[in-house]
Amino acid sequence: MKKTTIYDIAKALNVTVSTVSRALSGFPAISDSTRKAVIETAKQLNYSPNKLASALKSGKTYTIGVIVPSVEAHFFATIIDSIEEGLKDAGYRIIVYQSKESLTKEIDGVKALTEAQVDGIIASMSLETNNVSHFEAFINQDKPLILFDRINMALEVPTITLNDFRAGFIATEHLLVNGYQNIVFVTTTHQIKIFENRLKGYKAALEANGLPVNEDNILFGGLSIADGKTIGTQLLKRKKRPDAIIAGDDFTALGIMQQLKSAGITPPEIGIIGFANETFSEYVTPSLTTVEQYPANMGKACAEMFLDMIRSLKPYENIKHFVIEPVVIARGSTAKK
Repeated sequence: MKKTTIYDIAKALNVTVSTVSRALSGFPAISDSTRKAVIETAKQLNYSPNKLASALKSGKTYTIGVIVPSVEAHFFATIIDSIEEGLKDAGYRIIVYQSKESLTKEIDGVKALTEAQVDGIIASMSLETNNVSHFEAFINQDKPLILFDRINMALEVPTITLNDFRAGFIATEHLLVNGYQNIVFVTTTHQIKIFENRLKGYKAALEANGLPVNEDNILFGGLSIADGKTIGTQLLKRKKRPDAIIAGDDFTALGIMQQLKSAGITPPEIGIIGFANETFSEYVTPSLTTVEQYPANMGKACAEMFLDMIRSLKPYENIKHFVIEPVVIARGSTAKK
């Protein structure tokens, strides 16, 4: 069976071969309608591009690196899936690298992806990242770098983030409306902007409701089920226990919940709320209230930003910052008192 070529696509659409080639390679001067028609016809004719020849000719590999702290979290897995879905029609494949919350691993990841000659990198920083020189080196190649969720504003690159101040505010406000008053806020010891902004939102919500900010109710630690259990143990030892807890994420919330239940305390006796709406949060008992961060929307925005940048002669000329608004998913763990 004869293999379909770009000449066959051009003939089917009655356009020039150069038009087909430019449409498939994401050339900015091609209209969206033409690009869509070319891609659809390529699918119908089972066109399979010669990636090696294309790379040699255009200088592109049609691969993009995605760096995340972990693929185990539903939040990051959903973003990866959404990025892949958003780039497939443009012919891009993704290479996923996990930092495991380690700066060293993140640096190794950027190095490995650079050596693989990826056309761009989409990344969410590790908890340890306090040095961004590895990302600066990649930017200096004039290739697209996009940061999502965990970002560093010292880097002048496009970003996709949650309105984390709002997330902290509405999580706290939800508990206050449901009758909780002595609210503990659990966050990470690492200086990550999203967690700093959530803490600011927590404080602002207390102040807006005429309540003092008790620094003893702000706990710093890790973000995991094990860390949640440790924090739960600490809280159980207090003479005056909190009546609600805002955890750094759903995994930490789950650990706290398990520790409380082992001591005979079942939420919402002490209310618990997490972040990220992980898959398990709906199915634990009681179901876990959480802040929805819309990872699918975040991944889609990452893919769209990358395609905009790769089609531009100057990828960093018009830097955009996309912000997603969070929503509280109210469940059993924070039922009204």
